[in-house]
Amino acid sequence: MKNQEIMFDLIIKKAVGLLAHPNNPDTVIEELVDIGIKDGRIKQIGGLYKAKAKEEFLAGGLFILPGLIDTQVHFREPGLEYKEDIYCGSLSAIKGGITAFFEMPNTTPPTINQQSVEDKIQIAQKSSWCDFAFYVGASHKNIFQLPELEKLKGCCGVKVFMGKSTGGLVVEDQMLLEQIISRKNPRATAIHSEDEQRLKRRKYLSEKEPKRPHNHLLWRDEETALISTKKAVKIARKYNSPIHILHISTKEEMEFLKQHRDIVSTEVTPQHLSLFAPDCYDRLGTLVQMNPPIRSRTHQQALWKALREGLVDMIGSDHAPHTLEEKQKTYPQSPSGMPGTQTLLPLMLDHVNQGRLNLKLLVQLLAHNPAKKFKITNQGLIKEGYKAHLTLIDLKARRCIESQWLASKCGWSPFEGWEVQGWPIYVFLHGKKVMAEDEIFGSPIGRCIQFNDIS
Repeated sequence: MKNQEIMFDLIIKKAVGLLAHPNNPDTVIEELVDIGIKDGRIKQIGGLYKAKAKEEFLAGGLFILPGLIDTQVHFREPGLEYKEDIYCGSLSAIKGGITAFFEMPNTTPPTINQQSVEDKIQIAQKSSWCDFAFYVGASHKNIFQLPELEKLKGCCGVKVFMGKSTGGLVVEDQMLLEQIISRKNPRATAIHSEDEQRLKRRKYLSEKEPKRPHNHLLWRDEETALISTKKAVKIARKYNSPIHILHISTKEEMEFLKQHRDIVSTEVTPQHLSLFAPDCYDRLGTLVQMNPPIRSRTHQQALWKALREGLVDMIGSDHAPHTLEEKQKTYPQSPSGMPGTQTLLPLMLDHVNQGRLNLKLLVQLLAHNPAKKFKITNQGLIKEGYKAHLTLIDLKARRCIESQWLASKCGWSPFEGWEVQGWPIYVFLHGKKVMAEDEIFGSPIGRCIQFNDIS
């Protein structure tokens, strides 16, 4: 029998919980529940009729999701704070229903050594609204230090740019790639998969054409992605070392990766699931320029098919803001990347309402799978003993994505004006209410994500 003498800090009542199945943690079940929280943890689920608490919160039948993780963001700090920083980027995440993020290393200076990792953590401990971890970037300078660097507190793994994107980090040499991927007991090897040699050869094609953003597809074509992905998988197979491919954008990659699920995990973005060429370039021009590019509807449909078949492990926003002034430059001087962490959940909830996926699968992609793949301690499920990171959503709410709602420093979104159905209403972090109906409470209380692979 549960101990009813406990004084809970908070009891959330009458929420439709997506809970971990008691006999199968990989299965999520839907149940109307009360959740008792104490010391930032889920202390008890159900059986709380007579329980006492310092505070009670009536969920009124809203769905309650385990803390959602955005596994790919660029918050630009240090060095590029004029277009984003950890404070505003993490505030965007919280307003969008996200409770944790993995941040990428292509800042200025790049995150490639212990000092740069610790510097970011120090900034985040003072300014992050949600929990955080940082990738260390692979470079020619730190190949042999990577096994130690990725085990640092607050580091989620190693990021490899096989093709140049924003910033100068790129590793294209076969021998160096083998040294990176083959390291023993990797926390994670996340790969931006575009082949640098082909990018160099094809750049002149886009430059010869009229200067229009549609040429991004000509330059960074499907083959550029597929060659790189095949090369990475061949190395991973050779050394039996797992890899994680980010922002997959092509039908061909998904078809190829079907045969390599034992060694490769995969990630897609809401942008590639929601936008398609040439329509998005006709309407929004360089605002939707990103690497790898938004491709045709055929590729978009292939991504959805792969997602429904269980071939996609995670969804990450690839939040990569630039100022409007920068984005409105004539292609190809315009930079690649767009904001996305705040719109990730609303867009995906709209897809749920459109019947493209169900809510349980979305929870797997944004919570359970990231926590499982990256071995995050006590996160990713609504389960007793787990951290009380919780997002309450209204699946029926219809909202328009408007500029005044956006918290990113860049101040714009390619999805402005989109009407969506499904919206984050409340966010609890470490058992404390930090967002309610777009209003933010308190001050930043984000902490380092804890990984359980450290002996």
